[in-house]
Amino acid sequence: MELKARIMGHLLVVSLALNLGFVYRDYSIGKHRQAEDYLGNENECKNSCRVAKRDAHYVEKAVLEDRSSALDDEVIDLDLGDPTMYEKYWKQMGDKTTVVIPGWRFISYFSDVKNICFFLESELADAIVRLHKLVGNAVTQGRSIVVGTGSTQLIQALFYATSPANSSEPVSVVSAAPYYSAYPSFANYLKSGLYEWGGNAHKFKGNKPYIEIVTSPNNPDGSLREAVVKNKQAGILIHDLAYYWPQYTSISSPADHDIMLFTVSKCTGHAGTRLGWALIKDEEIAKKMTEFMVINTIGASKESQVRGAKILQAVADSHENNRGSTKSEESNSFFEHSFNLMAHRWKILSNAVNQGNIFSLPQFPSGECSFSRRTFATQPAFAWLKCEGEIDDCERFLRKHKIISKGGNYFGDSPKYTRISVLPRHHVFENLVHRLSTISSS
Repeated sequence: MELKARIMGHLLVVSLALNLGFVYRDYSIGKHRQAEDYLGNENECKNSCRVAKRDAHYVEKAVLEDRSSALDDEVIDLDLGDPTMYEKYWKQMGDKTTVVIPGWRFISYFSDVKNICFFLESELADAIVRLHKLVGNAVTQGRSIVVGTGSTQLIQALFYATSPANSSEPVSVVSAAPYYSAYPSFANYLKSGLYEWGGNAHKFKGNKPYIEIVTSPNNPDGSLREAVVKNKQAGILIHDLAYYWPQYTSISSPADHDIMLFTVSKCTGHAGTRLGWALIKDEEIAKKMTEFMVINTIGASKESQVRGAKILQAVADSHENNRGSTKSEESNSFFEHSFNLMAHRWKILSNAVNQGNIFSLPQFPSGECSFSRRTFATQPAFAWLKCEGEIDDCERFLRKHKIISKGGNYFGDSPKYTRISVLPRHHVFENLVHRLSTISSS
């Protein structure tokens, strides 16, 4: 009996040990399976993430390729010098140039009957004098200001005012090639018996009267110009200084010519305001210009004049109010902002062109600017692009690549050159640089 009890006790211990062993085995197997499942799930997650990342990469790549393809398909029209580059800056200025005009204002044709240009608003005259004094780019003292619907109308008024009244033949209007493409049209459009287009000033000969237009910086090639016709006594000089502002070129000294033209469109970018002004030393010429304006349009829009005055005053304020400010605040000054923008555009444009041997750009000398106190090379509103090698027609070549420009023949020069505006909106300019870079490196 005692022996049986002892055997049963041993069997119980053995059974308990076996059961504990089975439990531990199942526990260990379960843990191992859980680890395998966990690792399997983790690996499956990693694989899924890799697939997702790969798919996202392909989608992003496809989007970029589509975007690049869209950029390549887009027609880039830079034929005209539409200065939309300035739009962003003026949006940031908010209401600083907002003008409110009461309905009763500007009923009369007259602004100041004592003034030669009797339709010139005094606030515009004050703004013009203030801005030229600030920048130091033109002498205004002892000059009459004649305002017009852009410099286009003023140039035609000057042709009328400076042509000899009793000449037996039309006086020749000339300009050194490459010249602004619209000058021939300005001179020939009215088919006047007083004046006519005479072509390239370099080729003008003889002692007969002439009118020479000197554009500096020049449109289209950005060069700094002086008169080229040698017979100075027989000629009248018109200095078109539309681009003589510190975002385009260094201001070496105040221009001091008898006849000087400026325009809001190239100074501040407000081409749609249609406003320009002439600084005239000879009162008789100023009177004849005013006479032409009266016959042509009975003056210039006073609404445009008041808006132009507000804009020019805002430009001057942006500099005078930021004197002694931080560098960041000074960058909000109009000419500082515009200079930096032009410098950046010319840098990336030059880099794109220089990637290959297909194109070339003019080289400009550096000069110290009395306004900004910096030394820099001219950075024109237009790029005078030359196609090298066997490409004879640069405008046609670019058109095949969906870039619209204006060929050199329009400017009295070789078709190996073409003019491209550097003043479009940001995305258009970026597309231009991308495409030129692609062409240059191909």
